[in-house]
Amino acid sequence: MKKSTLLHLRIPFSFFLLPVYLLALAVSESINTQNALLSFFVLHFLIYPASNGYNSYFDKDEKSIGGLKNPPSVSKELYYVSLILDIIGLIIGWFISMEFTVMILIYGLISKAYSHPSIRLKKFPITGWLAAGIFQGYFTFILSYIAINDLSVADTLQWNIQFPGVLSTLLLLGSYPMTQIYQHGEDAKRGDITISQKLGILGTFHFTSISFLISSAGFFYFFSKEFSMMNGLIFLAAMGPVLIYFSLWYLRVRKDRNVADFESTMRLNFISSLMLNGFFIYLAIS
Repeated sequence: MKKSTLLHLRIPFSFFLLPVYLLALAVSESINTQNALLSFFVLHFLIYPASNGYNSYFDKDEKSIGGLKNPPSVSKELYYVSLILDIIGLIIGWFISMEFTVMILIYGLISKAYSHPSIRLKKFPITGWLAAGIFQGYFTFILSYIAINDLSVADTLQWNIQFPGVLSTLLLLGSYPMTQIYQHGEDAKRGDITISQKLGILGTFHFTSISFLISSAGFFYFFSKEFSMMNGLIFLAAMGPVLIYFSLWYLRVRKDRNVADFESTMRLNFISSLMLNGFFIYLAIS
């Protein structure tokens, strides 16, 4: 495998998508250990990298993208490797359940529609934003939950399962525009129109801050009600470093729009993912 292919799979980037899986794990009541391990591997080492590689192949970015400051040129190998990873994921998924397999197939098709030139959801600001938020949030939460607990989709139609799934999408709908904030020029060059472009740099910050407050309030309510008030407060405390960094970065961007760059965005992603992952692991253990 070429080095460029491996880099474009962006396997470490799965760390930023891990909170949704860990949330499903944390609220699970009857964990099937084998399924939990297999679904974790399938999502984070096969399906997500396959999606990253496929999108990179068609985007052919020349400037920084999520997880890669200086993306190398792509080759046809990247396209084939991404499809092979998808196939391997589907085969392993079959050993978990048919529903899980169908859902990761749907996820893969939506992720391909996001960047494939014949559809390219990325060209449409609202549609692309909703697709990313719903399928990386709620949809992934549900497919993770049914795998971890060895259940069917019908078994998830309960408030204590549906509500955190919806909250995960609200959180992603708010944070997703921030991942596009440094790519306005690159996206415009390809003819893509993202939600962040529509909002503008400061508008993206304002939109994300409102979404963050709403989703955080929802999570606080859920954790307080389903676990304990203390766990709700610990969640808010865990979000403290994210809020501090976001606020300081916002003040810098107000003075200089150029500070809305790749390094700052990745730092925000890392801090938020680290704190969310840490809290959900704590919740799962406790």
